[in-house]
Amino acid sequence: MNFPLYIARRYLFSKKSHNAINIISMVSVCGVVIATMALVCALSIFNGFDGLVASMFGSFDPELKISPKTGKVFDPSISAVQQIKQLPEITFYSETLSDNALVRYGERQEVAVIKGVDEAFAQVADMEQILVDGRFVLREDVVDYASLGIGLAFRLGVNVGFVSPLELYVPKRGENINMANPASSLSTEYAFIGGIYRMNQQVYDDNYMIVPLELARALFRYENEVSAIELKLVAGADLSSVKKQIKNLLGEDFLVHDRYEQQEASFKMMQIEKWMTFLILTFILAIAIFNIVGSLSMLMIEKKEDVRTLRNMGADEPLIRRIFLFEGWMISGFGALIGIILGVILCILQQELGLIRLGQSAEAFIVDAYPVQIVFSDILIVFITVLGIGFLAAWYPVRYLGKRWLSTT
Repeated sequence: MNFPLYIARRYLFSKKSHNAINIISMVSVCGVVIATMALVCALSIFNGFDGLVASMFGSFDPELKISPKTGKVFDPSISAVQQIKQLPEITFYSETLSDNALVRYGERQEVAVIKGVDEAFAQVADMEQILVDGRFVLREDVVDYASLGIGLAFRLGVNVGFVSPLELYVPKRGENINMANPASSLSTEYAFIGGIYRMNQQVYDDNYMIVPLELARALFRYENEVSAIELKLVAGADLSSVKKQIKNLLGEDFLVHDRYEQQEASFKMMQIEKWMTFLILTFILAIAIFNIVGSLSMLMIEKKEDVRTLRNMGADEPLIRRIFLFEGWMISGFGALIGIILGVILCILQQELGLIRLGQSAEAFIVDAYPVQIVFSDILIVFITVLGIGFLAAWYPVRYLGKRWLSTT
């Protein structure tokens, strides 16, 4: 065993002549344990919420979405798109067309995003999972159906089974408004209410309406153009590899976004909150770890006789400094290991048992208990952070306070 490390380990676990040193060392370790455990739990909770939001968006957003870099629409019949349809990693391919329109029912009207989809959309997006009433249907015989977000349905005062259709209005593309007869400048279509969905995401629940692709094309006056192509991959496919392959086929004129990029603002905000919390807890950790300064200073004073003996045996000052440096590092290292183990155990218990709940009412929140997700990279970052701060906390007393002390020993 490395000699300085061996002596440091003996000093760490041996009983000191002054009980205060034992108490300060124990307080140092406990402070590191608690702060490390808090870091592990906090980061895991943020990961849990991140995964929860991703799963909710995943019911509506595709795994990969192709959209034009400029303009609203593009022609899906180009050769590059046809090659993408033949990729073995693509299991479902859906064409969509989206734009704003005025939706009216009776005396109520709202501006909504009309999203026209084809029959494959039901396989790309898990609509059955988010439906709260009715069923997801696009067209039966000659009747077109719409699926509305629950917020939009509430504002329009509609529900599944209403006998009158929704009225959809949009200005005719490429035509000027006729001020004498404004209604003649509007393109109009009708759709009955087939289903109502809820994602617990305001952007979709309050603004989106899903209609057949043919109806959307007729409303917006397009022939075969689409605003996006949505893709679902086969199970186990490498998302990043397929995304890169599709980008190479399409070139610079198209954007290819995964689910995180489609909701970049939401996920970026969550990441900012996560790492701001990490910085705050790291500051608390630094305060706890700097108890090592007092613990090492008192230990160095107590071990004067041992240091004198080691110097008589031929030990030089760098070797003696390493002993106390290892001592301080071991305090933070043991605290980090214990804190990580306890933090992981608490996270597992929360996952399995839901110990900490969000509220008394099961309907008040999307989930009953705080969601947690343990990520190895976060655990590694916490461990390296604790060791780094622990090294600095031990280096200061050994380097500066020990210089004068060793010269008089």
